[in-house]
Amino acid sequence: MKVNKKVLLATGLAVAASMLALAGCSSTGSTPAPTESGAASGSLTVWVDADRARALEDVAKTFEKEKGVKVNLVVKDYGKIRDEFTAQVPTGKGPDITIGGHDWIGALVKDGIVAPVELGDKAADFEKVAVEAVSYDGKTYGLPYAIENIAILRNTALADATPATFDEMIAKGKTAGTEYPFVVGLDPQAADPYHLYPFQTSFGSAVFGRNADGSYDASQFTIGDENGQKFAAWLTSQGDTGTKVLNLNLSGDLAKEAFNAGKSPYFLTGPWNVADAEKAGIKVSVDAIPTAGGEPAQPFAGVQAFYIGTADVQTKLFEAGGRPPALSESFTAAQSDEVIAGFAKVGANAVPMPSIPEMGSVWDDWGKTEAALIKGTADPAAEWTKMADSIKSKLG
Repeated sequence: MKVNKKVLLATGLAVAASMLALAGCSSTGSTPAPTESGAASGSLTVWVDADRARALEDVAKTFEKEKGVKVNLVVKDYGKIRDEFTAQVPTGKGPDITIGGHDWIGALVKDGIVAPVELGDKAADFEKVAVEAVSYDGKTYGLPYAIENIAILRNTALADATPATFDEMIAKGKTAGTEYPFVVGLDPQAADPYHLYPFQTSFGSAVFGRNADGSYDASQFTIGDENGQKFAAWLTSQGDTGTKVLNLNLSGDLAKEAFNAGKSPYFLTGPWNVADAEKAGIKVSVDAIPTAGGEPAQPFAGVQAFYIGTADVQTKLFEAGGRPPALSESFTAAQSDEVIAGFAKVGANAVPMPSIPEMGSVWDDWGKTEAALIKGTADPAAEWTKMADSIKSKLG
């Protein structure tokens, strides 16, 4: 999932040195300390993945020309950035700026290796969910550039619409005569709480409660409540001992392969799988996720943050990654693409993935419990309660 870092820039790629929140900050977060990259001596080192590096090459050159500051784009394996950043910054090494997931914020703040960024009036230029996602404890820790969420990817040749309820979707999927009425990638041992979360929220179940300002409150750990137990029962009913619609033998790659081969009309996934579906000759539509429990199905919103705050740069990053931009101007322009417009419409109902440090203690028990329930090897209410109690003990 995905990203969050920080540093605001005034024009083009203009990154103010005082806002290099990722540049190895002091513990108070007031003054960035010099790093091995030499930000204090006329250069900036930026960690990016391959796709974003290509999108930023021209921007970096323009910044160097206009500001006289050399930009070193260092291509990193995205999956390793967080660990390497956390290990190197405290030693005075690492990048001045990096890309990362908004759900990293809590841990990075707790470790004292990032500092707040004042968006000021610029905050109004970004989508609300994006600003909420990069905020923590009343402060903003990243300048967002992209929003991503999952939705129903529909093969228009196999189904003419996605019904409003899960049961109706499955019934319609069966009439398509394909091998699977619906696919979603799952892990046999850990299921996939991220992809299954919209169905959970449709039962009124959330992981943590939220404060009036939208921030998550770790003291309000609500996942084990009655609504969560209802969701647990639903998981079992859709698993190995029930309808078998939720299939732990279909990994993310296998679910994608099945959809792209025309073996299912519906695929619960994100924008990252659209290009391959289209290459396979599938004409797709992006539709709302149907409710399983009667309430709105709300997926997690993942927000990627960077140091880019201008429409032209955000648009380039969108074109490279296929994810809706966070800057409202670019966000609106990108919706001329029907696929992006579809994800944006679903995303309007999404909720930011919790970025509080406590979230790190949730995933393991949550996923393993979902897998056990889908296998039908445990009593749903008892197993769900056991899971909640285990997580509570880890949260203290």
